[in-house]
Amino acid sequence: PFTPKSFKQPSGLTQSYLDEGSGDVVVMLHGNPSWSYYWRHLVMGLKDRYRCIVPDHIGMGLSDRPDDARYAYTLDSRVADFSAFMDKMLPTGPVTLVVHDWGGAIASAWAVRNPERVRRMVVFNTAAFPMLTDKRLPATLKLVRNTRLGAFLVERFNAFAVGATHMGTVRTLPASLRAAFVAPYDTPYARRATLRFVQDIPLTESDRAYATIAATGKGLHALADKPTMILWGLRDFVFDRDYFDEWCARFPRAEAIAFADAGHYVIEDARDTILPKVDEFLART
Repeated sequence: PFTPKSFKQPSGLTQSYLDEGSGDVVVMLHGNPSWSYYWRHLVMGLKDRYRCIVPDHIGMGLSDRPDDARYAYTLDSRVADFSAFMDKMLPTGPVTLVVHDWGGAIASAWAVRNPERVRRMVVFNTAAFPMLTDKRLPATLKLVRNTRLGAFLVERFNAFAVGATHMGTVRTLPASLRAAFVAPYDTPYARRATLRFVQDIPLTESDRAYATIAATGKGLHALADKPTMILWGLRDFVFDRDYFDEWCARFPRAEAIAFADAGHYVIEDARDTILPKVDEFLART
C-alpha cells in the first residue's frame, strides 16, 4: 500500500525506495532474497509517528537490474550504494537502523564508519562479522554459491527466492504472500542479484567481501553503547542461536528477544509480538 520513489545513484542506476510518514527517521534495510516488501507491516505500524525510509538494493525489488558489466554485485558496492543514498537523502542527523540478513552487513559497515549518525538499532537475523569459526555453510547455500547447477536452479527456476518463502518461516505463508515476495524476480535476468548475493558470501580472506565484513566486525564496538534491540527467529537454518548469542555478546546492553517458533523471515512468524515491541522500544529510547 505504498508509492515507491526513485533515487539516482552516482553510477546512473535507479534505486527504488519507500519514504513514508514523518518524524524521527527509521531506515530499514532488507536482505536476500527479499525486498522492501518484507518491511510492510513495520512501515504500516510506524509511519504515523516516524519517517520510514526503505530502499530496495540494486538488482532487487523495484530497483534497476544491471548486468555484471555495469555493476559489481558485491558487498563493497552495496555499502557504497547505501553511503551515497544516505549522503543525499539523509545527510545530517541521527537515524535508527532496522536491519535483516545482508541488510545488517551493509548498514553496519556504514554505521561503524559513521557512528555519530546512528541513534539506535533494531537487529533481526543477520551477521555483520565473519562466519563463526565452528560453523559451516548450509548445503543449500553451498550448492548455490559454488556450483553451476545451483546457479542454474536460481536463474532458471527462481529456486532461492521461492525456497525462502517455504524455508524462511515456521508458519505456512499464504500463496498470495509467497507470490509477493518473489514478484520482482520474474525472469532469469531479474534473478541475478539473488544469485550474486549468495556467491558473495565471504568465507575466506580471498573472497571479495571478506575484508569489509571483517573490518565491520572489528568496528562494531563503536556501536555497542547505542540503544539496541535484537529480535531473532531461532528456526533460521543459517543465522541460528549461535549468531543470536554472538550479537548479544557484542551488544551486552541490548534488549534481546529470541523466538523459538520463528524462522529467518521472523516478522512473518512473530509479527503480533514484534510490532508492539519495536514500537515501545522506539518510543522509550
